[in-house]
Amino acid sequence: MSSSLEILPADDQGLSRAAEILRAGRLVAFPTETVYGLGADARNDHAVARIFDAKGRPRFNPLIVHVQGTEAAKRFVEWSDTADRLASAFWPGPMTLVLPLRAGTGLSPLVTAELPTLAIRVPAHPVGQSLLRAFKGPVAAPSANPSGRISPTSADHVIAGLEHKIDAVVDGGTCDVGLESTILGLSGNPRLLRPGGLPSEAIEAAIGRPLVQHSETDSISAPGQLASHYAPGAKVRLNAEAAQEGEVLLGFGKVTCDLNLSEAGDLIEAAANLFGHLHRLDALEAKTIAVSPIPEHGIGLAINDRLRRAAAPRDV
Repeated sequence: MSSSLEILPADDQGLSRAAEILRAGRLVAFPTETVYGLGADARNDHAVARIFDAKGRPRFNPLIVHVQGTEAAKRFVEWSDTADRLASAFWPGPMTLVLPLRAGTGLSPLVTAELPTLAIRVPAHPVGQSLLRAFKGPVAAPSANPSGRISPTSADHVIAGLEHKIDAVVDGGTCDVGLESTILGLSGNPRLLRPGGLPSEAIEAAIGRPLVQHSETDSISAPGQLASHYAPGAKVRLNAEAAQEGEVLLGFGKVTCDLNLSEAGDLIEAAANLFGHLHRLDALEAKTIAVSPIPEHGIGLAINDRLRRAAAPRDV
């Protein structure tokens, strides 16, 4: 546990210090285009174990490894023609590929939760890319928040959730996409394991066939598949036309509400605002956050995925 959190600027000096902290086996939160990640050296068992401890994350829930580019990714996974087509189209960017793990990679087995596959991606955010260049190695990085809670899209969100449990945060401003990466399983026919910041329609156009859909009854094979996840402290009620007594309303489109994801009905704007607005509404300490209906297409699929998990029954 960290006794003092270092808040680092997103400049050469700050990134050099962040890389030094990672090399020492400690934890650094940093921005990607999707959300802030909680980074550790993916080859260091102790460092990776600290991610799980800081987040309160179940050990059976695998992590995403972030690398600088496609050639780096090929050192850790068994590559394929489909992977090559997708990486050429969408990396760097909000897409994670789950591929068979190569032997002898040196990665901590905690990263994969002992699965034979690895979730890997190349982030597009310039700060995330600069940190990977400075560190010169693979960085395991789930979202930088307590497990199951709202994902962070700013350094302030990270600090509010993990201030005394991590060592540093690189403040790179607000994340542009605002939703975690789309995760694709490529062991067999391409499978959508988690909708995210890259719409399924774009992926299907790139590979020339529909994606197999993940079933909630399937075993966990990638991050973000727990039934209850991304949740605020308040309960969440979906498809609400208006707020009821004691509720606050997260709106979409032309609706009277407490906060609006997008008055113009723009799903990309709504995705970018989702977690930040949930953080702001949760701070009002209402018992329930009601949410307007969100269209089920494009990135709206990912928004609804996060909202359904936020609204799911919780263990505690």
